[in-house]
Amino acid sequence: MKFIGVLSAALLTLGLAVAPAAADSSPSASPSEKDGAPTRAGTSFRTATELDQGQRATASGSTGDYLYWSFPADAGQRPTVRATLKLPDPGTRKAAETWQVDVYDGLRRRQACQYGTQTRTAVRDTAELTLSCTLRTVRGWSEQWANDPLPGTYYIRLTAVSLPAAESGLPISAEIRTEVKEIGGAAAVDGSLARPLVPGAAKSESEPEDGWSSGWWSDRWVWTALGGILAAFAGIGGYTLTRGSGRPAPPA
Repeated sequence: MKFIGVLSAALLTLGLAVAPAAADSSPSASPSEKDGAPTRAGTSFRTATELDQGQRATASGSTGDYLYWSFPADAGQRPTVRATLKLPDPGTRKAAETWQVDVYDGLRRRQACQYGTQTRTAVRDTAELTLSCTLRTVRGWSEQWANDPLPGTYYIRLTAVSLPAAESGLPISAEIRTEVKEIGGAAAVDGSLARPLVPGAAKSESEPEDGWSSGWWSDRWVWTALGGILAAFAGIGGYTLTRGSGRPAPPA
């Protein structure tokens, strides 16, 4: 019974250690609720409007423009970009047009969408389009030849990829929202970057609110420690149960 009590106390201690880690990964209040949401977009990678994780932004532009935003993503996070586009009045349009949202990493490599509707075509009477792109989970480290998403700045580009020449320049408005889901130890890898992929042209404050982890921490550490403690107690318990009640009685 004493062994069971010690084991229960150890499990309780490990449970309290896991709880703060889980609390840290819960989404916080959107920065757009505290500060004014950006109301413009950049026209290139260098002039991309910076967003915080979870922040919403709006922008006005014209068909044919390239609209750019940027946001940070750290190891163990799975970013999602959602774009809502309000198109020109149907009376001013003569044909269908196709819009696309792309996401690039800090090296300006286009990242594949794991799922989501990245490209959509609007027929003449379509008033609004919704696009989305969910990236693969950001890794703490990768081979040089791989195109894995790595910690650093990510760029969003929204533009029309198929547009009748006569309809170029018509007014449009867009809303962009970034979402980041914490995946945790399930996506952890052994290794980390020396520094996140943040281009020199980007501002120094372009990073997650809690700073860059660079992949050094994940909840996998907690569960590894828990497994080691359980194995140790199992060994002690097995020894206690099998050692017997003491020395054998001497012969009569």
